[in-house]
Amino acid sequence: MQRHPMTKEGADALQVELNKLKKEDRPAITEAIATAREHGDLKENAEYHAAREQQGMIEARIKQIEAILSNIQIIDVTKLNPNGKVVFGATVTVLNIDTDEELTYKIVGNEEADLKHNKISVNSPIARAMIGKSEGDEIVVEAPKGNIDYEIIQVQYI
Repeated sequence: MQRHPMTKEGADALQVELNKLKKEDRPAITEAIATAREHGDLKENAEYHAAREQQGMIEARIKQIEAILSNIQIIDVTKLNPNGKVVFGATVTVLNIDTDEELTYKIVGNEEADLKHNKISVNSPIARAMIGKSEGDEIVVEAPKGNIDYEIIQVQYI
């Protein structure tokens, strides 16, 4: 079985979500189902059907998180000694050579990737181009609209 890399921060966030689902959301939906049942005929009881649907989504998410957590390898970049190289978990600032735009990304596992928070999957084209490189190196990222040239400005292990 292949284990998937995840940052400690990502694993902790999943554990918090799992605890909330089990300790808050699951009991609340059970109560909502019981209340809706009291309203009588279940065939035409929209509240009951909505609550049952929500219960199904909660249970599915619980199973999904438990499966993810059972198959991860937590990598704490603060405990590695990558000698200035870009590695999984590193926070990397790059400069788009054509536009002079600076971007900062944290390289994370697939399950925790979130572009809105500048967290990119280790399997993304830009992360794959950065892995193993150091500050000052130039990389080329193949993008749908053509290649993009970047210079690695800073590599942090935070």
